[in-house]
Parts: sequence; C-alpha cells; structure tokens
Amino acid sequence: MSDFSFIKTSVDEQVATIVLNRPKVLNALNRPMVTEIITAMEAFDKDEAVKVILLRGEGRAFAAGADIDEMANDGPIDFELLNPFAEWDKINFIKKPILCAAHGFVLGGGFELALACDMMFAAENTSFGFPEVTLGVMPGAGGTQRLTKLLGKTKALHWLWTGDKFSAKDALDYGIVNRLIAPELLQEETEAYARRLANQPPLSLRLIKEAVNKAVDHPLEEGMQLERKNFYLLFASEDQKEGMNAFLEKRRPNFKGK
Repeated sequence: MSDFSFIKTSVDEQVATIVLNRPKVLNALNRPMVTEIITAMEAFDKDEAVKVILLRGEGRAFAAGADIDEMANDGPIDFELLNPFAEWDKINFIKKPILCAAHGFVLGGGFELALACDMMFAAENTSFGFPEVTLGVMPGAGGTQRLTKLLGKTKALHWLWTGDKFSAKDALDYGIVNRLIAPELLQEETEAYARRLANQPPLSLRLIKEAVNKAVDHPLEEGMQLERKNFYLLFASEDQKEGMNAFLEKRRPNFKGK
C-alpha cells in the first residue's frame, strides 16, 4: 500500500506498521488521515501475511491532537452530515492485535487513537492529555468513555475538566500504558513485542481479544458464555492440534492460523 498522503505503511516479519506522517504539525489528525489509517488497518486485518498491527508517529510526537483548522468553522449539521466518527468506530472491528508506540505528545484525538489500540507502549518522556475543554469542546471519538473505563469516574473527570497533561509515569500507574521504555529504544522494543505476538497462534489471539473486549462492556455471565464458546471453537483449529502435539513431543510449535 503506497497511495497514502498522510501515513506510511510497511510489513516486516508478519508485523504491519502504520506511521502517522505529518511531522511538521506533530501528526495532527485531519479527516483524510484518519480515513487512511482505517483503510490501512482494514487491509492489514484481511492480509494473511500480517499477524499484528503496530501504530506509531513520525517526528517529535505520536499525535498532538485533531486538526483544529479543519473543524473550526463547522457547525452541528456539518458534523451530522459528515459523520466523521463513523470512521473511528471501524477500529473496534479490527480482529488482529493493534499495538501503539507512543512518544512526545499524545493529546486530544491522538490520545483517542492511542486508547483505541489494544496495548500501548510509551517513551518515558511522553505527555498525555485531553485539552479539548480549553477550546470550548470535549473529546468526541471515545475519549471520555475509554478514559473513564480505565481510570474510573473521578480521575477521568479531573483530567477531562482541567485539560491538564499527565506524565507517562501517571499513564503507567493508571493502567493506560503497558510499559515505559527509553525514547531511543521505543521502536525497537515495541517491534520486538509485536514480533513475539506474531509468533503466537493467530486464531487464539483473535478470540482472546474478542473475549476480553466483551468483558469490558458486558456482565460477567455474558462474557463467560463467549469465552466458553471461543474456547470450544479453537479445538476445531489446526493450530490447537499443532500446539498440543508440539507440547507432548517437546518441540516448538509451527502455527499457521488455521
């Protein structure tokens, strides 16, 4: 995929990388850029050569927010007709693992994009925040919802109401970030983790992701029912036979995603 204006893409060792590529504006997200990100994600989700998707930013920031110039003169009817957040919703339907390597500024829409990923690794000097309130608006692509699910009501309200930035250490303590990494090692170590996942059985990763996402928003019993069905379903896969035979034969498994 090379016909993109605002992102770069590549595939290496079964890991597809999407790079936000508007470094002169700290990768501010405009609508065409979001469309390109989603288009790339959907294509990689269908590509059998890809097992994991990795998202990162070019330059000094992951993404410092939405493109304010683009929306400053919009009215509510413009948004209703454009329905721009319908693009963002498509991330929820990506079946493969999505990892985020965050650095520099991860603000506003950039933070919402990072939170939409399954796991996040961050450089130790990263700053996070939702400054929308200082512009007289609020997050609209899931920020209030995902932050509240991770932090709880009172902490989320503090950061959303003040618009203050918080540190990578705060993000780690809050459970937003999986791991802090020295800035110069962020790409290398995130890619290493992505390759580790790429060697896991793809169907297991897919159905685990579905079950975990079910646990976030549904009652325990519903989640348990889905978990059980997915557990049973994996016993129809070649990878289950390969994994268990490899264990019994004391060798490394060769998973094929079938």
